[in-house]
Amino acid sequence: MKKIEAIIRPEKLNDVKDALSDLGIKGMTVSNVLGFGNQKGYTQIYRGQEIVTKLLPKIKLEVVIANEKADEVIAAIITISKTGKFGDGKIFMFDIMDTIRIRTSERGDDAV
Repeated sequence: MKKIEAIIRPEKLNDVKDALSDLGIKGMTVSNVLGFGNQKGYTQIYRGQEIVTKLLPKIKLEVVIANEKADEVIAAIITISKTGKFGDGKIFMFDIMDTIRIRTSERGDDAV
């Protein structure tokens, strides 16, 4: 099994979620996160004061899937999330040793 963590733009969440659902992904974890990379934040004016924001809002999407679906899931996330501009995000993939569903004690792919 693989765990895919994707940091994406907030406005892309619904499209990515729909695409993963179409691929048969039954569950995911979504978190609001803050971070920066090449974008390095932005400057805005609020009530006449200049405010520098270094941490930008992003969405962290986490899914655990069977090994065979990893490339398909990653391709879908890239296709939907890519704008070609700084701040599109990153995808991380991890190996998962085991998964256990607490309610039924199922293990492995059956628990995903």
